[in-house]
Amino acid sequence: MIRNIALIAGRELRSYLRTPMGYIIAALLLAVDGLLFNAFAMGTSERFSADVIKDFFYFSAGTTMVLAILLSMRLFAEERQLGTLVLLRTAPVSDGEAVAGKYLAALGYVTLVTLLTLPMPLLIMVNGKVAVGHLVAGYLGLFLLSSASVAIGTLGSALANNQVVAAITSTALLMVLLLSWMLARVTEPPVAEIFSQLSLFDKHFTPFMRGMIHTQDLVYYASITYFFLLAATLVLKSRRWR
Repeated sequence: MIRNIALIAGRELRSYLRTPMGYIIAALLLAVDGLLFNAFAMGTSERFSADVIKDFFYFSAGTTMVLAILLSMRLFAEERQLGTLVLLRTAPVSDGEAVAGKYLAALGYVTLVTLLTLPMPLLIMVNGKVAVGHLVAGYLGLFLLSSASVAIGTLGSALANNQVVAAITSTALLMVLLLSWMLARVTEPPVAEIFSQLSLFDKHFTPFMRGMIHTQDLVYYASITYFFLLAATLVLKSRRWR
């Protein structure tokens, strides 16, 4: 089982590293992060360094989710388009192993690109007063947000017949969780609390952005990741018998 997952993850990760598209997407998003960081960091002598770091994690969360969707949209939709999904299904690999392997590859690439932004906050840390714990919490939050976003993208790709539809489906699912805080504002308890707890960013990422790590947020992201990966596995199983 672990061997199959590792083989699939390795093959998928190599496909990101061997194609120009993977580098182009990463370069564009790093450029956006760099420009935004420069905009927030320049002319902020009157602001606390911790505020600049908080803003950095705020906009990095957005680019991280975009990267996760762009990378995960191809996981199954591309193979279905090319007709190679049949070959994967005839191999001695279970649907769960295929989902786990592809998910880990996409998450690994997103994590790698995210870590390439580390010099930006380190500049603030060297020249200002920022706790190491704040950076650790922020990057942990980005990793967990990436994990959930890639899992959502994996389900979107499993549902779709092409990459465009996969991206649209994944974005729609992501937006439901991102905007659930708005529903919490217009509904009454206990329904409002349910919508609030489902919020992918507002409720659960904000503490990481501020340098805080809460157990409930760790559990939330782990649960969201597991739920969407399980859903993707069930979708593949159902399509196998069509």
